[in-house]
Amino acid sequence: MEAIEIISAIAPIVTIVGVVAIGGWVFTTWLRIKNGYPLDGAWGQAIYPKTSDEAMERVKLISQENAQLRAELGSVKDRLSVVERIVTDESHRVASEIEALRRPAN
Repeated sequence: MEAIEIISAIAPIVTIVGVVAIGGWVFTTWLRIKNGYPLDGAWGQAIYPKTSDEAMERVKLISQENAQLRAELGSVKDRLSVVERIVTDESHRVASEIEALRRPAN
């Protein structure tokens, strides 16, 4: 009779722990799928996502686009530095001309 009381006291705790563990596993799997991480099989091998020719081609295209965008960004940075130099040099020149006009003529 005492064993039944112990089991009936422990059963809800065991059930709650089991449900939380299964819920955590489902949540972790969902996060891995959502973020593109591979899922592991029974022996640790990756089962998702499988690398196919289409996926490899997509990676190649994205890498090419990335290189083009980096080159474009480099040229934009160069142009911006030229514009900054023009703006700062021009304002310095204008300020020096104004100061020259304020000084009394000899």
